[in-house]
Amino acid sequence: MNSSSGDDEAPKDPRTGGEDFTQQFTENDFEVTPPAQRVQFILGEDVDDGTHVSHPLFSEMGMLVNEGGEIEWKETARWIKFEEDVEEGGNRWSKPHVATLSLASIFELRRLLVSGSVMLDMEAHNLELVADLVCDQMVSSGQLPPGVKDKVKDALLRRHRHQHEYAKRTRLPIIRSLADMRNQSSSKIEEQSGNALLATTPLSLTASEPGPPGNTNGNMAMGMGRFLTVPGKPSNRTLEKKSNSKNKKMPMIIEDMVKSPSSQSMARQTSGTELAEQQHKGNTHFMRKIPPGAEASNILVGEVDFLERTLSCFIRLSTAAVMGDLTEVPVPTRFIFILLGPPGSQSNFHEIGRAMATLMSDEIFHEVAYRARKRDHLLAGVDEFLDAVTVLPPGEWDPTIRIEPPAAIPSQEVRKRPPELPKEEIDEEEEEQRLREESGLSRSGRLFGGLMNDIKRKAPWYWSDFREALSMQCVASWIFLYFACLSPIITFGGLLSAATGKHMAAMESLVSGFVCGMGYGFFSGQPLTILGSTGPVLVFESIVYEFSKSQGWDYMTFRFWIGMWVALICFVLVAIDASALVCYITRFTEENFATLIAIIFIYKAIENVVVIGTTFPVNQGTYNCVCTPPPYSNATFLEFAQYKWDSCGSHNGVLVGSACNKPPTENVFLMSVVLCAGTFICSTVLKEFKNALFFPSIVRQYISDFSVLIAIFAMTFFDYSLNVPTQKLEVPHELKPTLDTRGWLIPPFSEKNPWWTPIIAVFPAMLGTILIFMDQQITAVIVNRKENKLKKGCGYHLDLFVLSGLIAICSIMGLPWFVAATVLSINHVNSLKLESECSAPGEKPQFLGVREQRVTHILIFLTIGVSVLLTPLLGNIPMPVLFGVFLYMGVASLKGLQFFDRILIMFMPAKYQPDYMFLRQVPIKRVHLFTIIQLACLIVLWLIKSFSLTSILFPLMLVVMIGIRKSLDFVFTRRELKILDDIMPEMTKRAAADDLHQLDAENTKFDTSKQLWRGYLTSTETSV
Repeated sequence: MNSSSGDDEAPKDPRTGGEDFTQQFTENDFEVTPPAQRVQFILGEDVDDGTHVSHPLFSEMGMLVNEGGEIEWKETARWIKFEEDVEEGGNRWSKPHVATLSLASIFELRRLLVSGSVMLDMEAHNLELVADLVCDQMVSSGQLPPGVKDKVKDALLRRHRHQHEYAKRTRLPIIRSLADMRNQSSSKIEEQSGNALLATTPLSLTASEPGPPGNTNGNMAMGMGRFLTVPGKPSNRTLEKKSNSKNKKMPMIIEDMVKSPSSQSMARQTSGTELAEQQHKGNTHFMRKIPPGAEASNILVGEVDFLERTLSCFIRLSTAAVMGDLTEVPVPTRFIFILLGPPGSQSNFHEIGRAMATLMSDEIFHEVAYRARKRDHLLAGVDEFLDAVTVLPPGEWDPTIRIEPPAAIPSQEVRKRPPELPKEEIDEEEEEQRLREESGLSRSGRLFGGLMNDIKRKAPWYWSDFREALSMQCVASWIFLYFACLSPIITFGGLLSAATGKHMAAMESLVSGFVCGMGYGFFSGQPLTILGSTGPVLVFESIVYEFSKSQGWDYMTFRFWIGMWVALICFVLVAIDASALVCYITRFTEENFATLIAIIFIYKAIENVVVIGTTFPVNQGTYNCVCTPPPYSNATFLEFAQYKWDSCGSHNGVLVGSACNKPPTENVFLMSVVLCAGTFICSTVLKEFKNALFFPSIVRQYISDFSVLIAIFAMTFFDYSLNVPTQKLEVPHELKPTLDTRGWLIPPFSEKNPWWTPIIAVFPAMLGTILIFMDQQITAVIVNRKENKLKKGCGYHLDLFVLSGLIAICSIMGLPWFVAATVLSINHVNSLKLESECSAPGEKPQFLGVREQRVTHILIFLTIGVSVLLTPLLGNIPMPVLFGVFLYMGVASLKGLQFFDRILIMFMPAKYQPDYMFLRQVPIKRVHLFTIIQLACLIVLWLIKSFSLTSILFPLMLVVMIGIRKSLDFVFTRRELKILDDIMPEMTKRAAADDLHQLDAENTKFDTSKQLWRGYLTSTETSV
């Protein structure tokens, strides 16, 4: 065991390869070294054995109190990462909160570490041995008078009562009442027998009279006399006299003692281990919150009336050991801090104990505590903590307010590592090239080089793409995206039927979804991308059909050759690594595209509901249909007129009127609005339910994952219960082509088409290739954002290669072409996001990445393929419910887009603007200028898309957007564009800036303030 006065091995400077740096820094130099540098030296030492390896710490503070006539240690607070206090009034734990300390308590704690006992690497395995060693150390150092040594030891060995034990006692009031009645009756019997009660103060000790030598009972009684007396219990001397007079043994005295079961040496009657098993049961429920491999730090503070001066001792055990009821949970104890003093200092002691526990929960100090070899190392840790602490002015905040834990805790690595030497400037072009190579967006210099690299990158992950799908989150994502994909496929099929003369309709769309979805799911490089039908493809199909119709050509044959040319051109683009051009699609272009598609989803959802209002207006005039009694009936017309359209037949009535062939529809529009809004609101609220305060975390997570599915089923049941004739989802009943004149294979030649039509088909194919390439790759860039923290790499070349094959298959079978759908892909990624499991109370879940797998993609389109068999069930889903799903997906896609955030900032006063990274480094006027330019481009894209004559130019305008972004180099500086037009994760950049800011702050501290601080500490130590 190392005491505070032993010589320690000199620490080694990690920056000199582990060599002894005492030749560069003497002991005096070490004293004047800044605290941060001293801590870095301590943490930089090599750990020779496993005894000084740091572990996660659970800190618990207990206070010596009088509870129900018993003097015991009561748990008052605990820490894993944040502080939790016992709220006396509610007899419960408080919410986890950031600990707020007074500087006076930290200064007083530092003074106690200077003047008190510090015992490092103590060899002890139970609390009684710890108490013996602590008392011996204090007596030998002159801090503790020998006459009160036994009293201090007995105070340390009192029972430890924890908050969960109080909660259990309050749950059984009847049993407790019976126990109190029994205790009261036994006290009365003792009183009648002449056993006098001893009136003592709650926290006093009673000394025993020495017994005659050789008197076993007397010696045992003297041993028992060291315990704290409890009001209402007979004193040890009284019991001793009674025992001697009646020739009884002393076990009854032991039963009346309330000594802690943490004592492992109670061999008089029962072992401490057995007693601990009988009396103390750990809080196993809270044990789930403790990190694996954690150790405990126990802080014991209290006031007693037999001390005239404050005693303190910091203990680190050489080996952590479980000490009975000392800790709330069965975690081995490594650190113990003891603080005892005279009456009148309870509140001060409580604050000092909180300061000690907060220090132990600090990531840096608790590592110093594990590594410390002498007292000065602990003081260096306290000084470094004080250097890093932030002070709040007393008149500008309320100390009673509990500060909520932050959403993200900044990294403390900057406090551990020494200041790095200035690095050589990094060539930005080389760094950009390195990032492009990692993403597969650099030219390989050989044919199909990019494709081969994608296959090599993705092949090792292929089987894990199936194993990692074993999660209920994937089930929820599959069902949600199934409904999200099915409705647009059927809707698109209806529009395509009108645009192509029924050559392709809903049935062809379902088959195309099955074929493309299964092929892309099994073989693509990024299966998180969802394929779907898009507006530009629909416009392209309608133009080709109208041209073929005007020329008298066979549309499907001409489309066959266009599709084959598109597949061939995409194949050539794969061969020459054309996907490397995706690196020029920056945040400016991709967010404009994503925002446009999201707005289209929102607009179309609202527009479809409005169309229902025009088809089924609310004010329709008089409904000309009435229920009349059957012929030859004695009933009157008034009796049957009360029956509605749907219930008249069940009463044998007859409907009479011109409108009786259809049900009344005046409530259809209002019901559609309710269903659409209800689906959107339910989906939004339930999606955020994982952050709610109700139910266990696993229940909240399931509700959040299945939020859209719950909303669909709830609104469908609501519609069914009211029996309003709303529009329902229409799914084809039979698996056959829409037109009877065509089959599932398209002939490559037709008598109607000239022989040269396959050659001229290359020109519309070029336009179609641009459309498909831009749709596919922009969506892929959005899915592969760094913000999503994907770990399995990208596959731009492989995706385009698979897509070219699928386009060829769809052209042969006469099916619509499917490409990457932006909004569906974004929602697929969002539905599979992973967050850390909150272990410590108050700790916010952190975004870990996305569950990268291909099973959900396969199941989504497999279910779409068999939807024909599910027609009886799907036909009950109201279309307004699916419009509500569209609205939810559009709004959810806007979340997280910096462009949308900057639009909202334009309408916020400066004091209410969020603390975004780009607002820290770019003037707000420049931010608004960049946003206005981007917004103008979005409006132009919307106008081009809205008119059928110009909508075919939409993919070309995306190429123009890249040129506009390039021209902004003449308007904004390179630094401004790097900040505003960057796909780097927001939180990562913020952390880097915060670390840089902190390093600058440390380097710019005034030397005079350091000298004043050191002078204050020196004067404090001198006075001590």
